[in-house]
Amino acid sequence: MPQPLRLLLVEDSEIDALLMTTWLARGGFQLQTRRVLKVDDFERALAEETWDVIISDYNLPSFDALSALRLYQGKNLDVPFIIVSGGIGEETAVAAMRAGAHDYVMKDNLHRLAPAVERELREAEVRTARRRAELALRESEERYRALWETATDAVLLLDESGTIRFANPAVAQVFGHTPEQAVGLPFAALFPARLAAEHTQTMTAAAANISGPQRPILESVCVRRDGREFPVELMVNRLPLPGRNWLVAFVRDVMELKRAKAQLHENEEQFRVAREIQQRLFPKAAPQLANIEISGFSLPADAIGGDYFDYIPLLRGRWGFVVGDVTGHGLGPSLLMAETRACLRVLAQTHEAAGDILSQANRMLSGDVGEERYVTLLLASIDPVARTLNFANAGHPAAVLFDRDGVVKATLKRSGPPLGVRSGSEYATSPELPLHPGDLLLLMTDGIEEAMSPAEEFYGTERACDVVRAHREQPAAAIVAALAAAVGDFSRTTVQLDDLTAIVVKVL
Repeated sequence: MPQPLRLLLVEDSEIDALLMTTWLARGGFQLQTRRVLKVDDFERALAEETWDVIISDYNLPSFDALSALRLYQGKNLDVPFIIVSGGIGEETAVAAMRAGAHDYVMKDNLHRLAPAVERELREAEVRTARRRAELALRESEERYRALWETATDAVLLLDESGTIRFANPAVAQVFGHTPEQAVGLPFAALFPARLAAEHTQTMTAAAANISGPQRPILESVCVRRDGREFPVELMVNRLPLPGRNWLVAFVRDVMELKRAKAQLHENEEQFRVAREIQQRLFPKAAPQLANIEISGFSLPADAIGGDYFDYIPLLRGRWGFVVGDVTGHGLGPSLLMAETRACLRVLAQTHEAAGDILSQANRMLSGDVGEERYVTLLLASIDPVARTLNFANAGHPAAVLFDRDGVVKATLKRSGPPLGVRSGSEYATSPELPLHPGDLLLLMTDGIEEAMSPAEEFYGTERACDVVRAHREQPAAAIVAALAAAVGDFSRTTVQLDDLTAIVVKVL
């Protein structure tokens, strides 16, 4: 197959140009040629196109090969530059090649032109490959030098006797030795005396493992220059280089890592205990009331949450059903939740109306929550004998009361701000609402409404209501289980962003 060749030809004679292109075509080249006569045309050609070879007549009326050569050299190109002439002597040709021309061919010997071009193209490829290899080598050396100099691990190059011959700058931070001080030390000197023999064996094993796999990372103890011991991760491998075998040791100070792990373990244990305590604060079982079923659940987003639900005995035989939500989740909100629970249970022994209980709780909590915290809370008070309900709602999402057909007969809307926002807030108790067989009361926190699907769609109140309607013939425990499962299915592939809490009260 003909070899494509982009040829820039500096030649004023059309006949000579035709002869040269003919000989090149006979030599197996498929030409794309541009012929120029003047210096401006030559410069434009260099700027506008890429060339495989430049062939120039030595003398032109307003231009010559040496001028073209200087312009070409100013572009830092590595393209074969061949002079073709009919009248220069050998000394002139040699001088032109010393100036940078790659070859010269006499016009009466043009059968040499194609072989000369072919040879120079090969030489250009060799030069290009060499430059690429040199560049890659330099880049590799720079990368390894950067790794060596900026690594935070101590990197030690040892001879086969175990003596340190090179050390990177990190040894100063890890061991307290400068690289110069480390060079010449035996590897065993970096360990306490009780471990020196053990790590001499480690080094010996690495040296003997000529073709084996990379050795594992070991946990050990090293000693700083001032005598203090510290935990390390250590790896020693054989590093064969031309003419000599070396060992390379990587030493990482893991003191801070071990401290962090210990602190994490301690925190996890604290959270485990806090979660256990919090779970004990939730009702262990629903009260057994005539003609009423109760069930509730709470699923924290973190190990411990800020949601709260409770069943509280009230005065005159009534029962309080509470759902609450402290802003945030974690240890702080869980403590505030526990305080809120304690306040409500104490106040329920001396105050009858739901609004009075929340008003007093608000005053008690206002000094503790701080500006960044508050508690939304809904207290529904039910008289199981008279089958009536009243409530007070401190900034909490409305509860929903359904009749036996699933129709919403009332919503327990907000009657004041969240607890802790304003210490002087008063909360009114709603009028009594009659309860009938088949009625269902759904109380929940906003974590259910705001549960998000993978498509970033909120679960919403209406979906929760649909679940209650669909399972209204079932026991209260089955209804809350269905609601928890439905929310989980809706947001299964997403992270739970908030605590999920709900209570269902069913009138029989």
